Amino acid sequence: MLNIALFGPPGAGKGTQSEFLIKKYNLTYISTGDLLRKELAAGSPLGEQAREIIASGGLVSDEIIVQIIEKTIAENAQGDGFLFDGFPRTTIQAYILEGLMIKLGTSLTFLIDLQVPENVSVERLVNRGKTSGRSDDNETVIRNRLKEYHEKTLPVLQFYKDKGVRHKVDATASIEEVNRQVLDIVKEEQRKRLFNVVIFGYPGSGRGSQGKALAEHFGLEYVATGRMLEEEIAAGTETGKRIEKLYETGELVPDEIVVPLIEKRLANAKGVRGFIFKGFPRTLVQSYILEGLLRKHDATISRVIEIEVPTLELIRRLDERSKTDRCMPYDSSTAKIVKRLQEHETKTKPVIEKFSQLHEVHKVDGMDTFDNVFQRIADIIEPPVM
Repeated sequence: MLNIALFGPPGAGKGTQSEFLIKKYNLTYISTGDLLRKELAAGSPLGEQAREIIASGGLVSDEIIVQIIEKTIAENAQGDGFLFDGFPRTTIQAYILEGLMIKLGTSLTFLIDLQVPENVSVERLVNRGKTSGRSDDNETVIRNRLKEYHEKTLPVLQFYKDKGVRHKVDATASIEEVNRQVLDIVKEEQRKRLFNVVIFGYPGSGRGSQGKALAEHFGLEYVATGRMLEEEIAAGTETGKRIEKLYETGELVPDEIVVPLIEKRLANAKGVRGFIFKGFPRTLVQSYILEGLLRKHDATISRVIEIEVPTLELIRRLDERSKTDRCMPYDSSTAKIVKRLQEHETKTKPVIEKFSQLHEVHKVDGMDTFDNVFQRIADIIEPPVM
């Protein structure tokens, strides 16, 4: 998810850059002024509260503003990200935005500070006033607006500078040059962040073989709980013996075994550009754990894939696999196969439903050749910056 706060004094070109970023990265535009006018026009409860305050000459409180923004974020949670224009205006609002982003399982990616000298802002707005007919485009009003902007905004800019996510852009340049500067910032920030993919699918859907191939293709680290558990079994450890017994009954391996292995894998993977997770998370509890583990690395889930294959085909595939050296312990009988499929239905399907509320879950038809399924998934995974 790409979340950008766009700052700049009147006349800096925020409108032009907003249009560019929204179109380029399919972002949801969030402007407190626009959202407030929308609520007022709709006559919503929040809009009516705001109307009473405005009518009495007061300023709309943060309590109302945050509810309006939270509503918009929730309604667009499956999108590719948000562009915040004119928000946060105060450090208190900056803390509020942090809380909202955490609730969504993400964070503000960076802030773009469009910088222009005061005389340039005044000149641009006065020239605009000659054709716009706006009464506030006169020098006295403009300078008052600029003074207010700098007084209120400087603490917010410092807040994000301290976090290392504030980027300055010379907005006196041409529109094309400013676009280029902004693009460079986006690309650089995306390179810093881990790109993480979760692949879901019933046993036999091909998620393992696809996951390995995709990890190699995109230069990502392949994290498969099955492989790690098998390594424990092969090593003959006490943990491995516990895992083997669970496999024989077709039961899921408990979190106290799986989670430390995942955490260790993430911690030891230095210099990687991201991960492909197969077989984790399998439960709702594990889904919260994964979000927390990724947040430790200032990362989140980038793509969620679900490979769909009909049940009878899954049973046929698993039965065939049981006759090969790729046989899993739960492939050894039809009863165990069915039990494992039921485990996925009851425990993993709710995870996918939960993720569909926070991330877009891309469903892929697994009933095709390996190469065709691979290409479908690759087209979805393809990160914005390679």
